[in-house]
Amino acid sequence: MPEFETVIGLEVHVELLTQTKLFCGCSTAFGAEPNTQVCPVCLGLPGGTLPRLNKTAAEYTIKAALALNCKVTSHLSFDRKNYFYADLPKGFQISQFFYPMGTNGYVEIHRNGETKKIGIRQLHLEEDTGKLSHFGDIMSSPFSRVDFNRAGVPLMEIVSDPDIRSAEEARLYLQKLRTILCYLGISDCKMEEGSMRCDANISLRPVGSSELGKKTELKNMNSFRSVFRGIEYEVERQCTVLLSGDSVIPETRHWDEAKGVTRAMRSKFVSADYRCFPDPNIPPLPAAEAWVASIKTSIPELPDAKYSRFIEEYGLPPYDAEVLTGSKELAEFYDGVLAFYNEPKAASNWIMSELLGHLNAAGIGISETKIKPEALGKLLQLVGKGEISGKIAKSVFEEMFATGEDPAVIIGKKGLTQISDEDTLTKIINAVLAANPQSLKDYHSGKKKALGFLVGQIMKETKGQANPQLVNEMLQKKLKKLKSYTTEA
Repeated sequence: MPEFETVIGLEVHVELLTQTKLFCGCSTAFGAEPNTQVCPVCLGLPGGTLPRLNKTAAEYTIKAALALNCKVTSHLSFDRKNYFYADLPKGFQISQFFYPMGTNGYVEIHRNGETKKIGIRQLHLEEDTGKLSHFGDIMSSPFSRVDFNRAGVPLMEIVSDPDIRSAEEARLYLQKLRTILCYLGISDCKMEEGSMRCDANISLRPVGSSELGKKTELKNMNSFRSVFRGIEYEVERQCTVLLSGDSVIPETRHWDEAKGVTRAMRSKFVSADYRCFPDPNIPPLPAAEAWVASIKTSIPELPDAKYSRFIEEYGLPPYDAEVLTGSKELAEFYDGVLAFYNEPKAASNWIMSELLGHLNAAGIGISETKIKPEALGKLLQLVGKGEISGKIAKSVFEEMFATGEDPAVIIGKKGLTQISDEDTLTKIINAVLAANPQSLKDYHSGKKKALGFLVGQIMKETKGQANPQLVNEMLQKKLKKLKSYTTEA
């Protein structure tokens, strides 16, 4: 679309990993029977007790603001955002309308070897709404049911600047945001469970223009794939509308994952008037500098810092560093392997090819693997010392992945120790040469492929257990000696 530039801003809602709700003591555990984790406070019943702020939720939000390079507010205050909807039991939502927890931050994404900053306009804390269950399609459901277990769960909203220019950048931004929040340990960010949700504001404008076009808000994207596909479709749709001479209608649209299309839900011509005002039941609290400073000291090494360290300290290529820092668990696993086998690139290769390959095939994550960093480090030690070949190591790895057994135990049990005894290998080499006189002639006549054939026969005879490097050296010496003997004769 050379005529138009895509402009995207994302609104990301993240449920915080607290044990209780934002203003009451109800559990936040996922999967409970509907409407069993509720009380007069989160249901907004008359005569209920006053709301009491969950300090951990506030700390988590400040921690996120610091990690996302935001300016943290000097005081905590909460406001009532008034609107009526079936999933809002009180008729208003307690949020931070006037003084967000953090402002003017950014996230860096890496694409095609380049780094781009995506601005974060604001980050604020609010209570989640209930969850509506529709019968069939949301657009045609005759009625819906509401579960208020989620109502009052601490929810952090992160609003980006309109700096995103493609569906791919949106996906990378969202993945990076998820990675940072998981590193912090403040949310599990499981989109499939609704603990991380994303709305996209999408518009097009002529290339070179600085004015924003009319936007649509896209909802119901519950996976990274949905975000990518939904934005791609909506950009194509708006482009078609503009090229036909029509105008884009500002509206909220629903992403239909099954059909791969967006559909209009409601108009956005008139901005909602939430009649916000400070909540009279929650007095403002100072965000003391010492408190914020102590929260800052609890922030672990984040993905960007770890990415730079893996390149500078370990000498890894940027691609390897990007993959290995993609999750906190994987990065920690890699560091754990290096504690037992300090060969960064070799360890990276094994993790990225063998470990991730097996995890993907099994459909599980790094936290579910039976292999421990120490065990993989010991396996790589054996390869490095020449006690087993790379081929044998892969066989041992498969057994480790299936059972979690120590590599030495597997090698001993299956008799897979590499053969490096020269007397033993000499006998095998002599036997292979005697059985393949034509290959011997071919090698001496200049056909170098014969060497590979002979090595293969030796490895076959030893069931892959011969030290390949030693076999090559001994075989070439033997062939040279035989050639010299034949020439003299």
